[in-house]
Amino acid sequence: MNQKEKERIAKIIEILKKEYQGSRIALKYSDPFQLLVAVILSAQCTDVQVNKVTPLLFSKFPTAQDLAEADPSEIEEIIRSTGFFRNKAKNIRNTARIIVERFGGKVPDTMEELLTLPGVARKTANIVLYNAFGKTDGIAVDTHVKRLSKRLGLTSSDNPVKIEKDLMKVIPVELWGPISYMLVEHGRKVCRAKSPQCPVCPLRGLCPYYAKQANSEKDRKGAE
Repeated sequence: MNQKEKERIAKIIEILKKEYQGSRIALKYSDPFQLLVAVILSAQCTDVQVNKVTPLLFSKFPTAQDLAEADPSEIEEIIRSTGFFRNKAKNIRNTARIIVERFGGKVPDTMEELLTLPGVARKTANIVLYNAFGKTDGIAVDTHVKRLSKRLGLTSSDNPVKIEKDLMKVIPVELWGPISYMLVEHGRKVCRAKSPQCPVCPLRGLCPYYAKQANSEKDRKGAE
């Protein structure tokens, strides 16, 4: 990576820090286990919808022991609106059972151990480690982070694991936790999937996607 590219990325990071300082996870939870369950439920579902179902779920099954012993059909009914509810119910019940049997009822606090749980990949593990234990082993890559990382020229990959590795090379380690939430907030407010608000984006002068769109528009007008 040349010096010019390093400076571009550094400017992007500084702007994100200025615009979205204090950005945090939107999921509601009261302990590491509830966070873990909420993140599993958030797959292919909005945080808003997850927050609608978890109060009832956690009131009926407040601990890993409770969920491990729960009737699968009762879990399914509560979480139905989050999508893929049968598979999610199976995963959170089996995860609860493993936490009880293997980890003494407590959510493990290492990447290696978290990845042994059903329904948990690196994104989920990174979210739990950072928010529940203040640890950073990597960068959580969700759909917003994936989209913005490509548009901003921070990666050329579509693979979340490769994207995470690319980001870890250019993002200072002290920002590995919060950078995901800065990108998520920017993705929700400005850099939307279908209608990105490029003209008002504070990153537009540093963004390859914006430059490409602007050039395409210029070429279109020139051809008219």
